[in-house]
Amino acid sequence: MAKEKLIIFDTTMRDGEQSPGAAMSKEEKIRIARQLERMHVDVIEAGFPASSDGDFESVQAVARIIKDSTICGLARANEKDVRRCGEAVRVANSPRLHTFIATSPIHMEKKLRMEPTQVVDQAVRAIRWASEYTNNIEFSPEDAGRSDIDFLCRIIEAVIKAGATTINVPDTVGYTLPEQFGGLIRTLRERIPNSDKAIWSVHCHNDLGLAVANSLSAVMNGARQVECTINGLGERAGNASLEEIVMAVRTRQDIFACDTGIDATQIVPASKLVSGITGYPVQPNKAVVGANAFAHESGIHQDGVLKHRETYEIMSAESVGWTTNRLTLGKLSGRNAFKTRLQEIGIELESEELLNAAFKRFKDLADKKREIFDEDLQALITEEEIEHIENERWRLVSLTAHSETGELPYAKLVVAEDGKERRCESQGSGPVDAAFKAVESVANSGASLLLYSVNNITSGTDSQGEVTVRLSKEGRIVNGQGADTDIVVASAKAYINALNKLHSKLERVNPQGL
Repeated sequence: MAKEKLIIFDTTMRDGEQSPGAAMSKEEKIRIARQLERMHVDVIEAGFPASSDGDFESVQAVARIIKDSTICGLARANEKDVRRCGEAVRVANSPRLHTFIATSPIHMEKKLRMEPTQVVDQAVRAIRWASEYTNNIEFSPEDAGRSDIDFLCRIIEAVIKAGATTINVPDTVGYTLPEQFGGLIRTLRERIPNSDKAIWSVHCHNDLGLAVANSLSAVMNGARQVECTINGLGERAGNASLEEIVMAVRTRQDIFACDTGIDATQIVPASKLVSGITGYPVQPNKAVVGANAFAHESGIHQDGVLKHRETYEIMSAESVGWTTNRLTLGKLSGRNAFKTRLQEIGIELESEELLNAAFKRFKDLADKKREIFDEDLQALITEEEIEHIENERWRLVSLTAHSETGELPYAKLVVAEDGKERRCESQGSGPVDAAFKAVESVANSGASLLLYSVNNITSGTDSQGEVTVRLSKEGRIVNGQGADTDIVVASAKAYINALNKLHSKLERVNPQGL
């Protein structure tokens, strides 16, 4: 008997982007979307078009480029949002419009200041506006986990009657428990007369660490779409992890009556790409995609795995893509080989100018590092995009740092400010601290440093270091990234990248996500 299809709805570029400092450029969203398409993700939620002109353009660009996945945009249940979203996604080969309104008593009273009947009427109007752009319409009752069951039945029946084809039930604040949430899905499907006219979906947050468990419980009770993100990225504690949902369902086919169409070998490349672009590193013990996910320290475990892998591994590292990040290029590789490998890992540069600049950077890296892997190429292209960001005010030209036992470290930098080179230097508690203070002597940003994180891109002492710097100023939070075989240089690049993002004054309206 054929298994039912479990639809995978990825919201990395929408809900994931609501993580502090994780805002993505149009080019970054296109790179992620291409990787998701390569992974055979069914629905890609590309953003919240009404939030800014930049996000509208990003969603529209993704909609034009991606052909094999449905492209979705999010809109609050008001006419302006819905029409803005409709214009962004209507160019897609397969468009979807996703609209939502809060349904819990606390949200309706405190946030919306609307009566329940007004909420139902507004939701129905939103579905009708959406139907002018596509017949693939998703509706979410925000904070469903804390909503009255009778009211949920009432509003969902109304929106299905109005034309909603997917009903997504969000656990917006990660409040419910698996048995409770699964029971909610089962009850709604049983009580709503026209429930069979729509696909049932879930969107779970991880505030109590239960997002994946709640999602799987819902699937066992009839949900056939799961909204999730790469690496569990998302606001607060994040969302259900795509990789964990996919591999749990695939590994336990004795339990689940459905399966996904995901190419699991693309999971690890997607994880590394999203981590590099957003500046959110993956914890080593993260399920499926963590560096230690398939590592065995215990002698008993090692012995068992050597004798028969399945003694301690319920899935293979190869099945989720750990072998796809293979050695690709070296210092003797030519421009065509470089371009071909970029295309193979889903990177297509928009112009010959960008390709030439990236190839030069690759050659420079090859002089420092004997073996270059796919992760190096991803970081290299991210660096190239960083250098070409719009309104770039500062750029690192050169850096000298000195650290000696018993002496106070110092750093000397040349920084281009609006194209004019400026020299600066400072002492610090270490060379990185000194470099940051030197840059600040030029920038005078007044920003607060919230996070400084270093990760190696590949293994070995010649690996590139990938640095994330998170800055905050006047309520705005940005992440800056930098990569280099010299960690002090990578740190300075990351700090300057964050400063440029603060300077760009990119603003977005928070959609008060699901």
